[in-house]
Amino acid sequence: MFVVDTNVLVYAASEESPEHGRCHEKLDGWRESGEPWYLTWPIVYEFLRITTHPRVWSRPWSARQALTFIHALLASPGLGILSATDRHADTLSRVLEELPDVRANVVHDVHTAVLMREHGIRRIITRDNDFHRFPFLEVVDPLSR
Repeated sequence: MFVVDTNVLVYAASEESPEHGRCHEKLDGWRESGEPWYLTWPIVYEFLRITTHPRVWSRPWSARQALTFIHALLASPGLGILSATDRHADTLSRVLEELPDVRANVVHDVHTAVLMREHGIRRIITRDNDFHRFPFLEVVDPLSR
């Protein structure tokens, strides 16, 4: 079980990205395997923000194109979406007590880490080094394997 972070989805989607081939291949493998893997709604929305942003992508997608990509993922047999539970506030409090210096742009990553902890998922597939701040996560770079 693992969570796939936004950057891996973006690389898999962007044919202009040097990471495209390997990330796309990994994503296809996860989609076809039927084994459990996860996203969060904030990761989905961040993907939509990045892929439709004209200052981020040289040829931004329309919202419909980005959503088509997401719908293809959602059709994957093993994919689940992590959502907050009734333990969310308590889990957030514990994480912020353990990591009191977390702030600013890392808050999005905190949300992902808290959702993962709530659901007992330790592994995140990402190229974002900020996730190394969370000692309870196993950070896996998809291009290192």
